[in-house]
Order: sequence, then structure tokens, then C-alpha cells
Amino acid sequence: MIQGFHHIGRPVGETRLFQPELHAGNGSAALAVPLSRAGPRRFATPDWRGFVARRNLGFEGIGLGTELTLDLGDAIGSRAWWLGLGACTALCGTALWLGSGVVPIREPAHTALTPTQREMLRPQAIAPLARGGATGVEPIPNNRLVVPLAEAPERPRLELTARLNSRDNFESVLRRAGVGQADIASVVALVRPLTNLGSLPGGTDMDLVLGRRETRSVPRPLELLGFRAAFDLRLAVARQDGALVLRKIPIAVDSTPLRVQGLAGGNIERSLRGAGIPARLANAYVKTLGYAVDFQHGVDKRARFDIVIAQDKAETGDIRHGELLFAGLSRTGKEPIEIGRWDFGGKPQYFRAGGDSVRKGLMRTPVDGARLTSGFGMRFHPLLAYSRMHQGVDFGAPWGSPIYAAASGVVGFAGRHGGHGNYIMLKHNKELNTAYAHLSRFAVRAGQSVGQGQVIGYVGSTGISTGPHLHYETWFRGRVINPMQLKFTGGMQLSGNDLGQFMAQMNRWRQLSVSGGSVAEPRRETTLADKRRGRRA
Repeated sequence: MIQGFHHIGRPVGETRLFQPELHAGNGSAALAVPLSRAGPRRFATPDWRGFVARRNLGFEGIGLGTELTLDLGDAIGSRAWWLGLGACTALCGTALWLGSGVVPIREPAHTALTPTQREMLRPQAIAPLARGGATGVEPIPNNRLVVPLAEAPERPRLELTARLNSRDNFESVLRRAGVGQADIASVVALVRPLTNLGSLPGGTDMDLVLGRRETRSVPRPLELLGFRAAFDLRLAVARQDGALVLRKIPIAVDSTPLRVQGLAGGNIERSLRGAGIPARLANAYVKTLGYAVDFQHGVDKRARFDIVIAQDKAETGDIRHGELLFAGLSRTGKEPIEIGRWDFGGKPQYFRAGGDSVRKGLMRTPVDGARLTSGFGMRFHPLLAYSRMHQGVDFGAPWGSPIYAAASGVVGFAGRHGGHGNYIMLKHNKELNTAYAHLSRFAVRAGQSVGQGQVIGYVGSTGISTGPHLHYETWFRGRVINPMQLKFTGGMQLSGNDLGQFMAQMNRWRQLSVSGGSVAEPRRETTLADKRRGRRA
């Protein structure tokens, strides 16, 4: 509905091409378009705030002549009514046509829940109590129906495991587990004839079953006790007809010795430990071969060790290692050395393959893990700064490494000795003495008898010394000699039946299969010099 024009910013006498104007009248807004096009084309700014303030917008002059909001119940049959009806019908038809092309989303069919699934989902379900719902309900006990117990009920039987510690004994472990004194006495009487209870190792587990008791004032009766009494024996004590009965359960054990071969590398003792040999036996290997091998000069990285040790393997998977049985060493360009263990005169000793004892002379290296740092003869002293006679050999070793007696004898001197620092002199016989200098501390005293391989002191750096090492001297008939060049003859020699049995035993050790296969020697690339030497040959 056009109610008039509101001219904004137009000079009198001018006509606008297009200048809308907004008027409020009877709750409606009208958009006016001028009919005259004469005159210059100048525009005016409409009153947009009035446009926003009104709810309805009249639309006229563009062909429809109708309002955007039309009441189909008013002016029925008029031109504006028919146009509104047509527009409404077109919109509804378009919506129905577009909706008919939408593909519905199908909901997958649900399978029936199993009883287990239904029970798991029951606490999360919302359902009436009559149909099994459990949510939203907190059971409130009726205190009037609760009857207090005189004492908490006990289990009919107890199954537990007690472990023997280093500070415990067999009886105290059972007592701490709750076994009565009468049952402990009965068990000890049954077990003592078969095993030494005082020698059970720490960490031994005891499986116990305690039965029902009449009152809390008495201990539970012992129903079953089982423990490992020895490496190859398990004992079980069970109650039968009111009395305790002992049952022995043997454990199968494979006592095949373990044989390992490999490369000596830079440190033969470390190579042995890397091959799985226990540290105690690796040390015994080096110490035993030390009577026959100079580990400072006679072993290179390509040397191969061969060791056999006693081993027991139980069917339970436990492994127990025994003593060193066989020690072999193959060196490039030198004769291989083989030493075996043999009981002679009721005492285990080590003999070479030919039957002669390895302890027929001095130990080549009286300290483990050492390296030769200075030889015998004239040398320039690093501290005194002049050349003088070096009356022994020096072995560099870590501080505190044990030093062994090179042979059996008597301690002639043990104390401070000038530039030697802490010093020990051993008298082996009327002609032969050995001396050990720069010790950190002593393990023997003057006048004490020592055996070959016995620890007499520890490596240090006392006296005139540049660092921890052992200075080792050998005196023969009052004259100092080079320990590395001293050779001995004599010693214990097997013969007759003992020699035959020893050689047969050595052959059995040589025929043992190597555990895991021997370690392959690294292959060296062929050089041009090797090829030339081959052509000359």
C-alpha cells in the first residue's frame, strides 16, 4: 500500500530515477518507486532504520504487487490471494518432490542377547524392578535381622609357602608358618636320617597345607609338607590316618660334563665368562694353566681355549656346576697344552696329558688379570731418571688384585723394605727364593708356611712406584735371575695303572661334544702379500 513519498536530499523541481522511501502506516511498510524519469540521475539515502523497525514489508512495483507475508484467510478470491495460494502450493510441492528422493537410513537388525551378555548389561539397563532392573536401587539392610557373630569363621585349610632364610633354621620356619611343636618334632624325626637340615641352602621353599582345627587356642594340624632336601631328592610328609608319613621323590639328574671351546681374545678370563663359564671356574682355568703357560707372552688373540667342567642338570631345570675337569689351550706355532684333573693319593690334582704334575715348578704369572709392563734387565727408571738394573719383572694389575705364592715354601720376610714398599720374601728350598714388592697389604706373616697358589698379599703401589703393579723377583743360589727363563724338572709323575686310567679319562673328555658348537675363528681376508708368498712356494 503506497501512502506517499518522502523526498530526501532532492532539490525542488527535480525528478529522481529511483529513490525509495519508507513510511509507516497502519502497521505496514510501503516501498515507493517514482514514475517520472526526467531530469538528472541523483539518488538519496533511504531511511534503513525505519525499514528494520517494521515487521512487514510491502513489495510493489516489480510485477507481483503482493506482500511477502500473506494471510490466505483474508480477501479470498482476490488477485493477491490467488498469487499467494500458488506460491504456497509451489513451495509445498517442491518440498515433497525433494523429500521423495532422500534414501532412508536402514537400522541394522539386532541379534538377541545371550544370557551372559544380558547379565553383563543388566546393571546398565533401565527397566522396572519386576523385569529385572537393578539400577537406581540401593538395598538397605534391616539391622533388626542382622545377628552378630561371636568370631569370624576360619578357612577349613590353609595352603602357603614358607621360605628358608640365611638366619633361619628348619624348625623356626615351620614354627613361624603356624605348625605346632608336636608336628615339628615328628617331621624332624622323619627327615633327619635322609638329609642334613642344617645344610639346606637359603631360599629353599617349603610348601605347607594346614588343616582344620577345633578352636583357635590350638595350632592347625599339618596335613602336607614338601621341600627339596637335595639337588636330586624331594621329600614330602603327608598325614595318613592321623599320623605323618614320609615319602621320597627322586629327581632325575643328567651329570654329563659341560665342554666349551672358543677364542681367547684380548682377555681369556673374560672370554670364558662370556661363553657362559662361571667366574669361579674361569679363574680356576687361568690359575691352573698359569703353572704351564706364560699368559703375558704365550697367548695371543687367536689362541683357542678348551674347557670341561662338571655339571649336573636336574629335570626341574636347575643347573649345578662342579669343579674344573679339563683345561686346554691351542696356540699358533706352539704345542697345545692339555691339563686334566685326577685324584692321586686321595687328593685331587692336575696333571699334563703325559701324566706329569703341573706343580713341578713356579707359577708363570703369580697374579690374575695382569699384563707384563716391564721386563728383566737394564732400563731407564721413570722416577729416578737414570738407568739401572731391573732385578725382576713388573705385572700391571688393578689395585687389590690377589697375589699368589709361585711355589710352596715358608715366608722369610713380610714388611717394609725401602723402595720396594711392602715386600714379601718366600723361601722354597735352600737354593730358590721369590720376592713380591709394592703390595698394598699382606695376607701372611713371617714364618708362616704357604702352598703353591695360596694368596699371600694384594697389588698396590707402595714404595718407589708409578702405579699399582707387582714387582716379582726370583733368587737362585743367592743370585737374581729372570723369572721368565727359569725352567724346572722333576715333580710328581703318574705311572702304571694310574697313568693308564688318567689317559683313558683324558680321551673321554676329548670326545665330549662341544656345547653350542665351537666358536668359529674369524676369517682373514687374503692380501696381496699372501698371494705372492703362495706363488713363491
